[in-house]
Amino acid sequence: MITLYHCTSARSFRPLWMMEELQLDYELVMLPFPPRVYARQYLDVNPLGTIPLLVDGSTRMTESAAICQYLCARHAPTPLQVLPSEDDFGAYLNYLHFGEATLTFPQTLVLRYSRFEPRSRRQPAVAADYTKCFMARLRTLEPLLAKQEYLCADRFTAADVSVGYALMLAKCLGLAERFTPAVSAYWSRLQQREGYLRALCSQEAAALAQGISTTPAPSTFPDEH
Repeated sequence: MITLYHCTSARSFRPLWMMEELQLDYELVMLPFPPRVYARQYLDVNPLGTIPLLVDGSTRMTESAAICQYLCARHAPTPLQVLPSEDDFGAYLNYLHFGEATLTFPQTLVLRYSRFEPRSRRQPAVAADYTKCFMARLRTLEPLLAKQEYLCADRFTAADVSVGYALMLAKCLGLAERFTPAVSAYWSRLQQREGYLRALCSQEAAALAQGISTTPAPSTFPDEH
């Protein structure tokens, strides 16, 4: 059985959502965020101390977008992946990684410098700059989503899971009200998917059963000095 190490609504939500879309059996191990600080024993499992960690037999993966691609390939055929023979194969791969590399990255800096650092080390100007960066990057999706429901191949795919998580994180940051109209409508569609709703319920039930808080600690980068 697949095992996913997960923190509530963190990047590991991508593979969790993916597994629910594929209707796979899995074990969900919940950790406090960030586990490298608040669950030091996790370093014995994943020396990086990051989440996600997906274990599938001898396979171990720590990159959320790559895990989505892996799950689709391992459980093919599925409409959730776009095949090399399809016209939108390149677009599929691009948006699959766009969600993490282009959209989620600036948000992690916003989180760090507005919420997770001790107050003495927070930098509102940095957070504001990277918020602008994220919003500018997100706006590039507006023309595409104004003319189609999903990112590629005329259907919901793993690329939508990847980008959809970035929108979920933006909502947590209070940025959803700043979405452009087509992006906002797209986010609304994604939130109605049964796989997304099941993933939310799964993480909540697992956190409750395992005694893990569903909210991150107030400072996840403690001042070591």
